[in-house]
Amino acid sequence: MRLSLGEIRSNAIAFAHDWADATSERAEAQSFWNDFFKVFGIPRRSVASFEQKVRNLSGAFDRIDVFQTGVMLGEHKSAGEDLSKAASQAFDYVQSLTRERRTDELPRYIVVSDFARIVLYDLEAEDAGVPIADFPTKKLHENIRHFGFPN
Repeated sequence: MRLSLGEIRSNAIAFAHDWADATSERAEAQSFWNDFFKVFGIPRRSVASFEQKVRNLSGAFDRIDVFQTGVMLGEHKSAGEDLSKAASQAFDYVQSLTRERRTDELPRYIVVSDFARIVLYDLEAEDAGVPIADFPTKKLHENIRHFGFPN
């Protein structure tokens, strides 16, 4: 059952409140992403996976933090870390997927977060390297329109 916009906004406010004090990627990132998908009424396990392997240029495997095939790739960092580095890492994963000929899996969106901030890139935008949204997590309820991902 799809949630109304009001329900999603209400969920987003509660989500931001619940995650206001989180700091550690290692301890909390997967729970954050589970709750992020719940904001939209989507059970994460039904659409996305954690730690998806992708081979880097040196031949070793990297792991994508959260990956919804064909839709979004999420990269998470601890509070206060440089999200431009997280975005660069995510863009590298997209290139790795392409090198592996997994083009049918390429995401449209990249989402990076450090708990306090969320930055969204649209890979189909004219300038895919420039965020289409960059806001504090506490303002997620005001930025729901950016997350109209198909489910």
